[in-house]
Amino acid sequence: MGEVAPDTEYQSREDRAAGRPVRQRVDELTGRRQWKATVTDPNEPNAKRASFEVTFLADVQPVPATVEVLPGVRPVELEGLTAEPRVAGSGEFKYQSYLFRAAGFRATGVAGGTRKAPESANKAA
Repeated sequence: MGEVAPDTEYQSREDRAAGRPVRQRVDELTGRRQWKATVTDPNEPNAKRASFEVTFLADVQPVPATVEVLPGVRPVELEGLTAEPRVAGSGEFKYQSYLFRAAGFRATGVAGGTRKAPESANKAA
């Protein structure tokens, strides 16, 4: 959903006032630039978990090549997806969350939520 944007480092008020440029984060293990995007899983029954943020590790900005099915929404499959468990929240309100990372996009075999009918359904009886 939306655009893939650079994952930038925190910039303090003093840095902004001094006119220092915003730096894009770089993954320590791969040396690749980090990009962020919000994705949605339409098959997730829990609304709170249906949308989540994914960090893409790529030298150039990943761009989905599929057609929009709704404004700002494109069906894609994530390549090289990994999920790293994390503890989120604070105090007694901690919960388990995940850090999702992917290498890029791949076009889905399903466009716009429609599925191809099985071959047996297309044959006349």
